[in-house]
Amino acid sequence: MQNKSAPVTMDAVYTKPGYLFRRMQQIAVAIFAEECRAYDLTPVQFAALVAIHTHPGIDATRLSAVIAFDRSTLGNVIERLEAKDYLERKPAREDKRVKLLYLTKAGAALLRDIMPLVDRAQARMLQPLKPADRKTLTSLLTQLVDLNNEASRVPLRAEDALEHFRKSG
Repeated sequence: MQNKSAPVTMDAVYTKPGYLFRRMQQIAVAIFAEECRAYDLTPVQFAALVAIHTHPGIDATRLSAVIAFDRSTLGNVIERLEAKDYLERKPAREDKRVKLLYLTKAGAALLRDIMPLVDRAQARMLQPLKPADRKTLTSLLTQLVDLNNEASRVPLRAEDALEHFRKSG
């Protein structure tokens, strides 16, 4: 008996959520890069700077959990930010092998200067949608990310990572 299924077309790719998420991520990174071009900063570097600003003295392992980024790759991000003089590493008092991360004055100034550009990039990503649809999309994406967190190679563990600060601070 011959299989009479529909012919395989590019709709098997173009209409699938995974493909659409990947394409939107490409678009999001391109818009971010365009808006923030003068600062030579990637979205992950930006997220790391915000997390370090929010939690001065965070270590790389906790930073990885807070921004849901692979720990081994994060080392390169930290090195680039340190080379640009946006952050500094200082040894922890209790264990000198552990390096704690702090923004430099230049890093704090960069964050202050870049925020309007980041906000403009985010607005541009959603601009083609009607305001109500922007809100709906953001709500649905938040729900999907939260409900699928454990399926990630690097699940978001902000609560666990920040527990350290509640105990030590």
